[in-house]
Amino acid sequence: MHGHLSWLIPDGYLPEKSNGDLVSHEAVCVLNTGPVDAEIRLTVYFEDREPMDGFAVTCKARRTHHIRLDGLSDEGGNSIPKGVPYAIHLTSTAPVVVQHSRLDTSQAALALFTTMAFPEV
Repeated sequence: MHGHLSWLIPDGYLPEKSNGDLVSHEAVCVLNTGPVDAEIRLTVYFEDREPMDGFAVTCKARRTHHIRLDGLSDEGGNSIPKGVPYAIHLTSTAPVVVQHSRLDTSQAALALFTTMAFPEV
């Protein structure tokens, strides 16, 4: 098994608009190399409002799961707002590895970036 139970992603932002056929989005990419399913929970933090909690997904054992943040809803049906900076705390019931990526198509020159999340030891 590889990874940690707690990860931090300090830079999140869903662009309000997209250009062309590609939709601007972010993804939290989870790798579970272990023998048991990982129950994943996300808490989203903001600069000027209370955190959003209740985002939950499962990453099956020995699998990956790419969590598209532009289509994710919490238990109450609420989505992460667009055009607002945020950060994420991801917790897991089994050790996982986490990577964060963003596709920004709000301008003609597309931007794609990816970075490893920060593991909490």
